[in-house]
Amino acid sequence: MRIEYVKDDAGMQKAFSIRREVFVEEQGVPLADEFDQYETQAEHILLFQEDADSPVGTARLRAVDGWAKLERICLLAPHRKSGLGSLIIGSLEKMAAERGLRQAKLHGQKQAEGFYQKLGYETASDVFMEDGIPHVLMVKDLQA
Repeated sequence: MRIEYVKDDAGMQKAFSIRREVFVEEQGVPLADEFDQYETQAEHILLFQEDADSPVGTARLRAVDGWAKLERICLLAPHRKSGLGSLIIGSLEKMAAERGLRQAKLHGQKQAEGFYQKLGYETASDVFMEDGIPHVLMVKDLQA
């Protein structure tokens, strides 16, 4: 597996394609809600299988009020439950640490709460709805 930083419009379109498939087509998130005003402010990554030209996952990172905010984390369906999600999270956490961010937060889908807990995230809110999907706020001290 390899992680690549999105550096150009072609990379951004690959990330958007994965997000469209996962969040819009699979999970029913409205297209207008999936893509927002933060796209150009965030740093995006793509996850590729070795020697593959097409990415299988993507995510983005933003600094928000001194926190690393991990967002739009997704993998194409055939690649879930294979440990690849932890590679995406680890890459985002490394990026955050390199930028001097000491704490991370994310809005995790309730069904993925256990996955994030295994990676050291703690649930820090009650369940709330985001884009019609139950979520929880999860936090992690990146210095621990």
